[in-house]
Amino acid sequence: MSTQTKTTFVTLKTPAALPGVETALQGLGQWTRRLHGSAGEVSGLELAPNAPPVSRETLLAIEGVADVLRAPSPHPKVDGQAGHTVALGRAALGEGVLLMAGPCSVETESQIHAAAAMVARAGARLLRGGAFKPRTSPYAFSGHGTPALRWLREAADANGLGVVTEVLSEGDVESVAEVADLLQIGSRNMQNFALLRAIGRSGKPALLKRGMAASVEDWLLAGEHLLSAGASAVIFCERGIHGFDPSTRNLLDLGAVALLKHAFHQPVVVDPSHATGRRDLIGPLSRAAVAAGADGLLIEAHPDPAHARSDGPQALDEAALTGVARDVGVGK
Repeated sequence: MSTQTKTTFVTLKTPAALPGVETALQGLGQWTRRLHGSAGEVSGLELAPNAPPVSRETLLAIEGVADVLRAPSPHPKVDGQAGHTVALGRAALGEGVLLMAGPCSVETESQIHAAAAMVARAGARLLRGGAFKPRTSPYAFSGHGTPALRWLREAADANGLGVVTEVLSEGDVESVAEVADLLQIGSRNMQNFALLRAIGRSGKPALLKRGMAASVEDWLLAGEHLLSAGASAVIFCERGIHGFDPSTRNLLDLGAVALLKHAFHQPVVVDPSHATGRRDLIGPLSRAAVAAGADGLLIEAHPDPAHARSDGPQALDEAALTGVARDVGVGK
């Protein structure tokens, strides 16, 4: 079932009609918010935009409803890509479970070639790896930059893979777009609108990671920025949001994944590596993500996780990655 992409307002014939109208709307699966007139009386109801769609005729047939008004969707271009597959070089998102895997950062030329061979054997279709790495500490390894882009492309080509890698600045968009099949926007940059416009102008598809404290509507509107600037497609990536419990690195919001896929019909993938920070939880959460409707997975994998220069504790080795791929039906 699709979702309401426009905000709907129901006005009442009389305030006394409120209880019956609310009950009828609840029976239709609608979430509502009361609207108050100038004298404080309830004059109507606002229907949540992510509720199941109901025709105007059905709403008008409810006893006590005076009129139904619909506001335009704030993200029409995102709505327009609903249900589409996304071409990603040699691969496509929306045709079975797509696996994108590789190390957090490109450390050396030999390391990324070994990683590419490893993830290809596991069934991945895109090689991930950071040439430019945003790090919380200014003293942590932040990638090799432009040389690593060439290493990524050569390693991917040698193993029949596409490339997904992050863009950190407007000045890097052109060089990244030359080698990448999918341009990644990290969670810290989800609302860096100048960067979004620059990436959109490249005409490439974009992988938009959800901000650590972003609502679903914020996320969708960031996607609208990309598409309105010219991006060929936006793939939404859930990577966990800030929660209050430090037991896992972040809080993986699979409800948002289900909402984007089954209500908004958007292309959506899940990054269980950043969501949990624990390699032992990546398998079960990958299975849960696919069950919730994810079209693909973005997983950190390393030929030698113990010696990874970033995010080693959450990186999978080849055996573990192959097991996860098998469990979620990659390649079937």
